[in-house]
Amino acid sequence: MIILASTSTTRQQMLRQAGINFTVMAASLDEETEKANLGPRTAKSMAQALALAKARSVSAAHASAIVIGADQTLECAGHMYSKPKNNTEARQQLTLLKGKQHALYSAVTVTKADSVIFQTTTTAQLTMRNFSDGFLNSYLEKLGPDQCGSPGCYHVESIGIQLFERIEGDYFTILGLPLLPLLAFLREIGELQT
Repeated sequence: MIILASTSTTRQQMLRQAGINFTVMAASLDEETEKANLGPRTAKSMAQALALAKARSVSAAHASAIVIGADQTLECAGHMYSKPKNNTEARQQLTLLKGKQHALYSAVTVTKADSVIFQTTTTAQLTMRNFSDGFLNSYLEKLGPDQCGSPGCYHVESIGIQLFERIEGDYFTILGLPLLPLLAFLREIGELQT
């Protein structure tokens, strides 16, 4: 049995489209409290720690299951960004990222019987174009509540691609899951055909 310790519809869709049979179970932890408990970290380290915490949260109650925990953070000019809480934070993030390059870190941890059996983190470099205030207003209006679904407030699989002038890195990393390394691991342990 494979459990995804995430309510992210994007991560669920990626795994379904890859042909993985899994169950969804939300990790029983508050991300903001967990971040405070973890203390100051780099964006990459925070993504790794949160992916681990999510996997362990579910694994503790489902020892026989393979549990996948994932997290994503964004770093620009030494500052780490998490999911915005509301429209005001989304607008601030996009305004601060406009015209700049940033790094996006996607981490995945797989546990079984509360032990880590796989971990990896992938990185993408993205450069936002210098978009107008009119575009920003229109973009946030079209996204609605979805603007708070990811750090950086973008959805490259839809209109969010218009925010960028350059992207370097794996598409799945940008969507929030290092999918290819995860699939390779699942094949290695016999959960997928080789």
